Amino acid sequence: MTAGDKMAGLLQAEGTPRLRGAMSAVMLLAWPAIVEQLMITLVQYVDTAMVGSLGSGATAAVGLTASTTWLFGGMFNAAAIGFSVQVAQHLGAGRQKRAKDVTWQALRFVVLFGLVMGGAAFALSFPLPGLLGAEAAVRPEASLYFRIIACAMPFTLGANMFSAIVRCAGDTKTPMVLNLMINVLNVALNFLFIYPTRPVRLFGAQFTIWGAGWGVGGAAFASGCSQAVVALLFILVLFRRRSPVQITWGGRCGFQRECLSAAWRLGLPAALERATLCVAQIVITAVITGIGTVAVAANHLAVTAESISYLPASGVAVAGTTLVGQAMGAGRKDLAKRFARMVSWMGVAIMTLGGAVLFAFAPQLIRIFSTDPAVIGLGAQVLRIVAFAEPLFGASIVASGALRGAGDSKGPFYISLATMWGVRITLSLVLAGSLGLIGVWLAMAAELVARGLVFMVRLYRGRWLDIKLFR
Repeated sequence: MTAGDKMAGLLQAEGTPRLRGAMSAVMLLAWPAIVEQLMITLVQYVDTAMVGSLGSGATAAVGLTASTTWLFGGMFNAAAIGFSVQVAQHLGAGRQKRAKDVTWQALRFVVLFGLVMGGAAFALSFPLPGLLGAEAAVRPEASLYFRIIACAMPFTLGANMFSAIVRCAGDTKTPMVLNLMINVLNVALNFLFIYPTRPVRLFGAQFTIWGAGWGVGGAAFASGCSQAVVALLFILVLFRRRSPVQITWGGRCGFQRECLSAAWRLGLPAALERATLCVAQIVITAVITGIGTVAVAANHLAVTAESISYLPASGVAVAGTTLVGQAMGAGRKDLAKRFARMVSWMGVAIMTLGGAVLFAFAPQLIRIFSTDPAVIGLGAQVLRIVAFAEPLFGASIVASGALRGAGDSKGPFYISLATMWGVRITLSLVLAGSLGLIGVWLAMAAELVARGLVFMVRLYRGRWLDIKLFR
């Protein structure tokens, strides 16, 4: 039985489903997303290690622009939320034609918005390293890296948008396969474009592998090419594969006011939330840059290593958005509430395990990416600090996904605004002067705990069950 069939059965059944039935629906949707996130994390580890082999300067160049890249990615994720949640609720209510119309409008939106955001990022790439206070030696490579990433942003938006739509239609396996395929391609292209032409010995035979030798620029080029391929593959899936969101050229749909209005109401708070978090991250990056290159490199590698704990929770959040969205569309508030609470506690459990892994293997995780003893020592210290905040971080990730499935984007925005600026930024500015990077990560741990607690309170109060997305 597919996840879509299971969900349809639960929506049509009378009464609140048994725990076993609800858990089965969650896992059918969640496991492909969890596997996808775990594998993507492993590939990201390899990607970061390849750049790290070029030295701490190259790592710092990539890490310097990471928060700004995340800012643009947040805008793309917000747009994906704006359209994909509509798809979930339309399908839950049995409005398949309207779900397909939303998919067509999403495709049009990707072309227009992707070009605008890519152009803005390209222009920003020139002054960005200087604005962030980077050392002179790091600026050229950081600027080049972000400029290449900017050129691929229309495809990045497309990959995010279509992946979210397919997931909200109940298919998490296709995004898993495509994203795993594209991340393997990214690693292969890294080998070709980061390193120069070189001799390689394999199974006793020696041969020469061509390489462009572009260094940091090669890593960005490989990432951009990979995003372009996955975006085109998703478009092919939407046109050629039978599904509730399959579209045809003859059934194309122009922009509709109701769809754009709902996308705005869903996406704007999500965009503001990510902008709030990213601007705060940029402020923190500037603080860390003032500490030194070792701190910048250790911070970037620790953030990358931490992702092993929270990306599985992001997979559960995908299931939460889909299940809650379809339940709300069908008018099944009882089912929406059960799914929301269930997936949130699953997030806590997953992140508790992830935190234990971070604490136990902190030095080994950082050593994957760097051989610099100073970077390894500092990165391991901050990882062990944040490990204690991971369970409640998991609660915030998954609860946020569930709330958005119900159409509640404002709540996550207000919570993130209050905790990020009221706790993390304030404490970072206070503690960085005396404790350096350790003080910044103590502030982060305190903020993650506060954010998780507030999200769980909002989830259990249940006011989000009364939100109406379509008027």
